[in-house]
Amino acid sequence: MRESLRRLASDDGMERRGRIAGTRRVRVELMLAEHITIDVDRKARGSDLLDKICDSLDLVERDYFGLLYTQRGDPRVWVDLNRRLSKTFKNEPWDVRFAVKFYPPEPSELKDDATRYQIALAVRRDLMEGRLTCSQITYALLSSYVLQAELGDRGDCSDICAALHQHCAAPLNVITPELEANIDELYRKHKGQSPAEAELNYLETAKRLAQYGAELHAALDCNAVPIALAVCHAGVAVYRDGLPMNRFPWAKITKISYNKRQFTLRLRAADFEEFETLLSFRLASTSACKKLWRCSVEHHMFFRREYPVTVERIPGFARLGSRRLSCRRTLRQMRAESDNTPTAA
Repeated sequence: MRESLRRLASDDGMERRGRIAGTRRVRVELMLAEHITIDVDRKARGSDLLDKICDSLDLVERDYFGLLYTQRGDPRVWVDLNRRLSKTFKNEPWDVRFAVKFYPPEPSELKDDATRYQIALAVRRDLMEGRLTCSQITYALLSSYVLQAELGDRGDCSDICAALHQHCAAPLNVITPELEANIDELYRKHKGQSPAEAELNYLETAKRLAQYGAELHAALDCNAVPIALAVCHAGVAVYRDGLPMNRFPWAKITKISYNKRQFTLRLRAADFEEFETLLSFRLASTSACKKLWRCSVEHHMFFRREYPVTVERIPGFARLGSRRLSCRRTLRQMRAESDNTPTAA
């Protein structure tokens, strides 16, 4: 798996081959900032490009993944998989970044080793770029699993710091001599673990982190206090100064809506309450509010619904942006298909 990934990143054969008429060139950034180039039909949709990338990486469980691009200075805008790429991009090469959109709540349920590896790489990148943080001891444990997965059993590796940097195991600003010693001690205890086992243990540790797989959106609460709204598999959480202030699981949320810069959650009435609760937050712009609404609805659809549904406009009300959502299959559909797939004897 790792050898094929390096081959894809370094292979320039695509550049030398003549391009077929009517195709467009796409430059794809992979999980660890390696790049590959893919040619797609000029009428291709985002889903077609995603399937081509997943085919190149031998990924089977591809509905966890998506494509990011930069729009008006925002580097984390998701490509609409149902929309023609030519309506999103203009000048070639079209630049996209391959990323995990829906992080699995239970990594042990993943059937595909290649999928598990790519999701582990995505968590590594989240840690390196500061979107995911943890304690020093958790950094040590996660880093030790990375070294076990990439290098195998602890051998004559004399420079732990260099190995951590080479394999993007931990941010450089958190590495201290004490952390290196803890990593080395834990690394020795993983003797005998295969790369797949180490990657699974890595993800099982990462899933316990509060912001695992969360998309953060800056906002203001009703008192105009700066907060961050984190959307993930469990629901929507409110953070202030990096600390969780409140959590709203999907089961408690009955409606998600937005109007211009105002984002609203309607919460189900508690056992001893008579009325539902409305929570409103203000975002920097209408586009930021739409982005949060879309992220929330897509996460709710993927993790809670049996199958994707169309979000219809309410008659008599103004159209509040696009109602097209990029969710091809839900987690329940993936699980059902996996359960019905016969295993080899």
